Amino acid sequence: MTMAKGYCAEVAVKVADEAMQVHGGYGILEERDVAHYRRNVKVFEIFEGSKEIEKIIIGRKLLGTH
Repeated sequence: MTMAKGYCAEVAVKVADEAMQVHGGYGILEERDVAHYRRNVKVFEIFEGSKEIEKIIIGRKLLGTH
């Protein structure tokens, strides 16, 4: 579960970043949906723990030391 959450959050942020690039200056305007989506997906990376904590959890599970 942790691996899937981390991967999905990473992909969502990359997609939102690309959308901002495609939209150029309009991508950073708060009135636009692109900026709203980017802000929302960034929360996925920190929800339920930071990326670093998730990596520790994944490593422990892989090593069987949880």
